[in-house]
Amino acid sequence: MLTSVIVQLQAHLMNGTLFLCHTSCELLNVGTLENYLTTVAQWLSRNTYDVITVLMGNYDIVAPQNFTAPVINSGLINYVYTPPTVPMSLESWPTLGEMVLTNQRAVVMLDYNANQTAIPWLLDEFSQMWETPFSPTDRAFPCTPQRPPNQAIQVREDRMYMANHNLNVEVSLAGMTIDIPAFTILNETNAVGGYGSAGVAVQNCTTEWNRPPTFLLVDYYNLGNFNGSVFQVAADANGVTYNRDSCCGTAQSSGGSRTRSIKGCLVLPLLSLSVSLLLLY
Repeated sequence: MLTSVIVQLQAHLMNGTLFLCHTSCELLNVGTLENYLTTVAQWLSRNTYDVITVLMGNYDIVAPQNFTAPVINSGLINYVYTPPTVPMSLESWPTLGEMVLTNQRAVVMLDYNANQTAIPWLLDEFSQMWETPFSPTDRAFPCTPQRPPNQAIQVREDRMYMANHNLNVEVSLAGMTIDIPAFTILNETNAVGGYGSAGVAVQNCTTEWNRPPTFLLVDYYNLGNFNGSVFQVAADANGVTYNRDSCCGTAQSSGGSRTRSIKGCLVLPLLSLSVSLLLLY
């Protein structure tokens, strides 16, 4: 079976090296980007029928060239997909099978400051896709576009999109205000049905945009109204059967870090990384 996942991370540049941190590297530093991408490349080497999208957050808005060495040195460069056109319309994307056959199984994106003229394989996220409100605190999860702003509806209709379904609450930590997962109601947020559920959110998005989200971002994929309920949501959106006994993984947390969902059983040290559930590609 072909599977596809997206890992989303936040990178901070310190002394010429990119580290993975959430908001502040003094609080939530889990190591270098290169080390993590090495893990991703090794996983791709072992799982030859899987496709992965790496969505990198350029927190410091540094030059995109800072991201090339970690991708090259990690070995991930051996799997990167280079799009033939910029931007890619919905119909332009290859199928997962085609990406597997060409071994171009890693789509690498940068949220801000990408330059696809200089680095064709480092995709500009917001010219390739749009997303609903980021770090949502509204349990209704409106399927309204937030990033990029002021984009024509005709363009949005011809792009992939990600529904952010990771409910957050604000907390104060060491003099800073940060968003953390609303952990106590994950059984409702990640549920197949009911108010504030992933299932209802996907249905609403499908009705509003005449197609389900390409990606669904959630917190703690294995928690819900049953173990792995977010996979049932994905299966329903794709019109396929989901085996509820197939869910794997455990909730992880390290130094206030966040673990988010994946489609299928991807065994990676998620730590502070955000991992999304792919619905349709």
